[in-house]
Amino acid sequence: MWPYLLVFAASFFVDLLPFFGPPAWTVMVYLQIKFGLNIWLVLVAGVLGSTLGRYVLSLYIPYFSEKIIKTQKNEDIKFIGQKLNDSGWRVQLFVLLYTLLPLPSTPLFTASGMARIKAINVIPAFLIGKFTSDMIMVITGDYFAKNAVAISNGFVNWKTISGSLIGILIIAIFLFIDWRSVLQEKKFKLNFSIWK
Repeated sequence: MWPYLLVFAASFFVDLLPFFGPPAWTVMVYLQIKFGLNIWLVLVAGVLGSTLGRYVLSLYIPYFSEKIIKTQKNEDIKFIGQKLNDSGWRVQLFVLLYTLLPLPSTPLFTASGMARIKAINVIPAFLIGKFTSDMIMVITGDYFAKNAVAISNGFVNWKTISGSLIGILIIAIFLFIDWRSVLQEKKFKLNFSIWK
């Protein structure tokens, strides 16, 4: 029983980080192989831990962003969040599609937390998408468990690098676009002066 609690805790802590760390599925694969665990129980424990970690990240990131980002930019981000909270199912569809792609979810929860988007608009779709995408990764990891060299080389490859770069680009788009101008005035503006 304790190895599954370890899967839960490790997935929670990996996805609690506000910066790019290893994907939770890599922790799940490692612990599943190390302890010879049941794949389905690993997935349930890992995805629940990951979801809780991302939820907690979205709760504390607004306070973190208030310390490092200018007040005007934080107000712009809150404004986006209010707009997105009004379009519930569209946000959930976006989150579901996003989590099905091999992209890191850190930008998604950083942005949704900073914008103060209601968790109910993000968590259910994330849970479904995360379970689906992690299931593919954990089953694939189990299949290739006998080839340890390939797995260790797979942690840093073009997919993880491109996924991280896309994640950074998404955060940059979210932070540096003047969303109030885009949504209210229909004018595209960039603002790089957002740091305190």
